[in-house]
Amino acid sequence: MNKTKSVFNIKDLENLTGIKAHTIRIWEKRYSILTPERGDNNTRVYDTHALQKLLNINTLNKFGYKISVIAKMEESKIPLMVREILSKKTVYSHAINSFKVAMMNFDVPLFFSTYNALLTNKSFRDIFYDCFLPLLEEIGALWQTDTITSAHEHFICSLIKQKIASNTEVLQEQEPAKTDRTFVLYLPDDEIHEIGLLFINYELLHQGFKTVYIGESIPVESLADTNNYFDNITFVTYLTINPEPALVSPYVKALKESLLLEDKENELYFFGRNTMHISPSLLDEKISTFNDIRKFAEELHFI
Repeated sequence: MNKTKSVFNIKDLENLTGIKAHTIRIWEKRYSILTPERGDNNTRVYDTHALQKLLNINTLNKFGYKISVIAKMEESKIPLMVREILSKKTVYSHAINSFKVAMMNFDVPLFFSTYNALLTNKSFRDIFYDCFLPLLEEIGALWQTDTITSAHEHFICSLIKQKIASNTEVLQEQEPAKTDRTFVLYLPDDEIHEIGLLFINYELLHQGFKTVYIGESIPVESLADTNNYFDNITFVTYLTINPEPALVSPYVKALKESLLLEDKENELYFFGRNTMHISPSLLDEKISTFNDIRKFAEELHFI
C-alpha cells in the first residue's frame, strides 16, 4: 500500500529541489534556513513544510536574491516575495516547484491554481512543453531514487491527463482541415505510458489533422482493422516498457506485415526509449522514430 511521504532525508531534498546536499548543509549551518530533526542513526530528516520552504528559497535564489538576504526575511514573507517577482518574470521554474509540492501533498487545489496562473499569459501548448515535460522528466528520476512513491506519480499524471483531455475535447469538436491522411494513435499490449501519446494526439488535432485515438493495449490484429475504414494511415505509438527490448524488432516486423505498409500508403511513427532496439534493417521510408515530442513537432513544423 502506498503511503503519503511526509518525511524526507537530505538526498530527497537534493532530488526535489536541485540544490546539492552539501549546499543545503552549508545554508543550514551558516544561515539557519532549515531546522531538521534527527531520525534513525542521527540523520537529518525534514517535513513537507521544510521542503516547500526550500523550493521557495530556491526560486528566489534563481532570480538573483542572495541566500544571506533571503535568510534575513520573515518566513511568512518568502512565499509572498515569490509570487510578487513571478508576476514580473518567467513563471516556469516556480510553477514546476509548485506542481512538485502539489504532488507531494496530493494537493489538487494547488495544482489547479498553479495551472490557472500560468494560463493568464501562456497557452496550454507552452505549459506542456515548458512545464509539464520537464516536470515529468523530474518525476521519473524522483521515482527511480525512491524519493516519491508510485501514488505520487499516478496522482500528478492523472491531473496532467485531465488537462490534455479537456484541451483535446475542444479541438475534437472542430472539423479537421487536413483530411488526406489519418493518424491512428495507440499503445501496444501492457504499455502504460500514455501521456506522451495523448499530447501527440492533441498536437496533431491542433495542426488540423484527422486523428483516431484508440488507446492502450491494442493487439496488432485489432489495429489492422483500421485499414478497412481509412486510407493513408500514419500509425503512432510508444515503445517504452513493452514490448521488451528483445521483442521490439519482431513486433515491428509483425506491424509492417499486418498493417500492409508495403502495399498501402501507410506509415509508422515510433516514440519511446525502446525505439533504440529496432533493427536497422527494418527501418525505411515508411517508418520514423522520434526521441521526444518537441523534436517531432519541430520536424513536422508544428513549432
